[in-house]
Amino acid sequence: MSSTPLDEHLSEAEPVLPNDVYSKAEKAAIWLCLAFIALIVCGLVLANEAVWENGLKPIVWDPVMKDAGVAGDAGYTPQNTAIYTGTMLVCVVTLQALFRKADLPCDDRMTVALVAWVCLAPVLRVLEDADFFSQDMDVLFISPLIHLHLAAWLIFIAGLSQWLAGKWDGATTDQEETKVVKALLPILLIALLFHWGMLYQPAYLDHENMGRTWLTIGTIASFAVLIGTMLKTRHWPAMTRSMLSFGLAAVVLGLGHWAQFLSTPWAQESSRVLEEAPIWPLFVVLGIPAVVCVVLYRAGIEDLRQLRLCGFEAGVLPEGVRLDTWDNAGELVDSHPISLLSKRGLLATPMVLAMVYGQLCDGFATMVGIDSFGYGEKHPVSNEVIQLGGRLNDSIGIEYGEGAWLFTLVKAVLIGAIVWLFAEMRVEQRQRHLRLLIVLAVLIVGLAPGLRDIGRLTLGV
Repeated sequence: MSSTPLDEHLSEAEPVLPNDVYSKAEKAAIWLCLAFIALIVCGLVLANEAVWENGLKPIVWDPVMKDAGVAGDAGYTPQNTAIYTGTMLVCVVTLQALFRKADLPCDDRMTVALVAWVCLAPVLRVLEDADFFSQDMDVLFISPLIHLHLAAWLIFIAGLSQWLAGKWDGATTDQEETKVVKALLPILLIALLFHWGMLYQPAYLDHENMGRTWLTIGTIASFAVLIGTMLKTRHWPAMTRSMLSFGLAAVVLGLGHWAQFLSTPWAQESSRVLEEAPIWPLFVVLGIPAVVCVVLYRAGIEDLRQLRLCGFEAGVLPEGVRLDTWDNAGELVDSHPISLLSKRGLLATPMVLAMVYGQLCDGFATMVGIDSFGYGEKHPVSNEVIQLGGRLNDSIGIEYGEGAWLFTLVKAVLIGAIVWLFAEMRVEQRQRHLRLLIVLAVLIVGLAPGLRDIGRLTLGV
């Protein structure tokens, strides 16, 4: 078979690094990260007063404890916001290299599984806002500790499932599928029971007058969801299907406690009383982003299907091709399926749809919560945007709201820019984990706070 000019161009180019080899930049990032951790540890031991008492404690720890206390909902400062943002960026750069070398899944299925875990954080956080958890455990559900806490659960579930059933990944026979289910399902059911016993059951003693109907329904439903998801994800990698099954089950378990609060509210430290659960914010905060995502999905699904039929992934270069080699190919790649179909195809991928939904959800939830229900904004940058919107309201004579509409507009523009960037961006095979972790970071700062806000509005906490 004769080769095409594109094949010749790609074959003559410098090959990419193997996935199990770190680049120089990745090595530098990992060593810098380790050095920084060592520096912090040494500082805590040798200069505790300077590093902890006068440094990290007032900037990071005290706001967390205040948020977990009776006052609750402590705001962020420019200092801890910068620390959290920088830490997240460092984690994205270093973890993507480690995950790639470990050959962890990073496909659409993994994206869906991670979305479930991102949703779990606000489900638990809203219960903390409602003063459900005991005072000894409150701190586990305050950002950023809640993300570290859930990351520990995720790592435990992922590692255990890979150890138990990873050897059957890629198997297609019914016999091997039965082995996977027998290996994973009992352990996941026990883990979910442990999750309930560790996080929820101790709080029942603090709410003796709380009803039990929805708690029971939610608990039973969570186990049913775990079993159903496990059976529906037939032939998925063990790690991915376990993460999705457990994550969805944990979300359902938490939502059962939301329902119980709406049915028989327990006493809160703030003495707030829910007079009426508003329904209309759900249609705005959850409905409008859903409509936008449906439009995007329909716009891109045909191109995505065609691209997959050709054996390619949207936005990802063929195996062994460097990004600079692809860019230097010029017109040779214009007719390639990746060039022709990726832009629209990416619109229908779970990663783009999740980012769009999350950012719009956060924008509308903030607008509704502040302008219609009198909530406040914790983040300094977001608060500045809202205050600017308020000044614009004053200048044009709008009396309704505090100006949070501008925050929603900024969020819409931001996610539009992100979608455009993803549609134009091409990544090498070894950069797929980096792209996935960028998406995860966007979800943590968008979808998670948005769902928390609508949860607080619904429960009135």
